[in-house]
Amino acid sequence: MVPSAPPSPAIPRHLAIIMDGNGRWAERRHRPRIIGHRAGARAVNLCIDFCILKGIQALTLFAFSSENWGRPEGEVGALMKLFMNALEREVDELDRRDVRIRFIGERERFSPAIVARMESAELQTAGNAGLQLSIAASYGGRWDITQAARTLAADVAAGRLRIEDIDEAAMGRHMTLADVPAPDLFIRTGGEMRISNFVLWQLAYTELWFTEALWPELDAATLQSALDHYASRERRFGLTGAQVAPLQESTE
Repeated sequence: MVPSAPPSPAIPRHLAIIMDGNGRWAERRHRPRIIGHRAGARAVNLCIDFCILKGIQALTLFAFSSENWGRPEGEVGALMKLFMNALEREVDELDRRDVRIRFIGERERFSPAIVARMESAELQTAGNAGLQLSIAASYGGRWDITQAARTLAADVAAGRLRIEDIDEAAMGRHMTLADVPAPDLFIRTGGEMRISNFVLWQLAYTELWFTEALWPELDAATLQSALDHYASRERRFGLTGAQVAPLQESTE
């Protein structure tokens, strides 16, 4: 099925971001890497403010990958403490601003205290209809696809689903983020030009934008540059430009 054209060609409905460069930002200043992660937390708030201002519906941030568990134990421990502090400090304000928070990833790898705070934040903001903020933590795109495939396999084994009924739509319903539009725009800071196992299924038709700016250096001008790039793109979803033009005109 060809994805429908977005309601506004100039503004993405869903923005997905890999927040890269915290450690390098700190190292260039001869500071511990955790200082960079703290600076990166401030950039998260700026990004949320920007999305709310621009009317972006959904924001997905890659906070901690499945592979990040392999980092030095001290850095992982410091990140977990920073994560816990952010949950305790920011949730009430995000709730006040009508932001819905949820976490995607293998949360069983986190401590019970962190999992409890995740669940509390999700419950507190579940009824909010503003920005849909998804935090990818202990997340991997291959894990996401695998857990969807396992769910479908279990349904087949239990007789709830026929093999011939498995298609892209069935698979998509069991992916994380199934209830929000697929990302329209992907941003990666830090100069690396790869997607690093982030929402692989969902990025199939996403516009990709990379910047040399390190995540703590993020500002509204950088985000606006990404939106300007997005607005300049003709999103064809495999069709021709002549086919797409009437679809875009009908949404204006």
